[in-house]
Amino acid sequence: MAEIDDLRADILAALAEAEPTASSGIDIVGKVCRACARLLPVGGAAVSVIARAGQREVVYASDAISAALAELQFSLGEGPCFEADETGGPILVPFLAGSPRPRWPVFAAQATEHEVAALFTFPVRIGAVRVATLDTYRTSPGQLSAGELAIALQVADVAALALSGLLTGERSWLDGAGWTLGGSAMRYREVHQATGMLVVQLDLPAAAALARMRAYAFSHGRPLLEVAADIVARRLRLDDDHDRS
Repeated sequence: MAEIDDLRADILAALAEAEPTASSGIDIVGKVCRACARLLPVGGAAVSVIARAGQREVVYASDAISAALAELQFSLGEGPCFEADETGGPILVPFLAGSPRPRWPVFAAQATEHEVAALFTFPVRIGAVRVATLDTYRTSPGQLSAGELAIALQVADVAALALSGLLTGERSWLDGAGWTLGGSAMRYREVHQATGMLVVQLDLPAAAALARMRAYAFSHGRPLLEVAADIVARRLRLDDDHDRS
C-alpha cells in the first residue's frame, strides 16, 4: 500500500535527522499515531511502551479520548493493551457495549462513558519481543474489514520501526533496556516512584505494590496519578492493616 510505504519512508527520514531525545522520540511516534487515524476508520490512536511489574508509559496519544483510554487502562491495570501484551495477538472488540462477557468489566464500563463503541489494539514487536501496543478506538460499533486489519498490522510494524530506531546508546530516549521513557518525559514517573516506596514500606514485590495502590485509588474514587503524588510527597501512607493519610 502506497500510504504505508510513504509513512515508513517518512519515519526513516525522521529517524535519520533526529537526535535521540525524549522530545524527538515522541514526535516520531506521534507521526505513526496520526497516520493511523488517517489510514483507518478510527477516532484516534496511542502507543504505550511496556514496563516492568505491569507498568506502562504512554508515548503518544493522538487525541483526548485516546489519552483518556490509555490513562484509564494504566490506572485500572486492565484493558486491551494488557491483554494484547499477554496474548501476543490483536485484540479486536467491534461491539464494546454489546459484549456478553466483557474481558475487562470495569474498564469496559468506564470506556463507554467516553462514547467509545469499539476498540482495536495491536502488539508492537521489535524482533520477537513485544515492547509496546498500538491502541485505537471508534465511537461507532463495527468490525475492521480484512483490508483495514492488514493496514493496522502494517502500522504497528512502522510503530516498531519508530521505537527501535530510537534505542541508540547512551542518548536513547528510552532507558538502557528500552522499557520505559526516561527523565521528565515519563507521564507516570510519580507512579513508578510511589511503587518503589511501597515496595520498601510494605515489603511487597513491585507488581503487588502497584496493585495495592491501584486498589486504593479505585476504592476511594481518586485518580491513580493523584494517589501516587500523595505517596511520593508523604501525605499518604498505605499500611498492611489500614490506609492512613
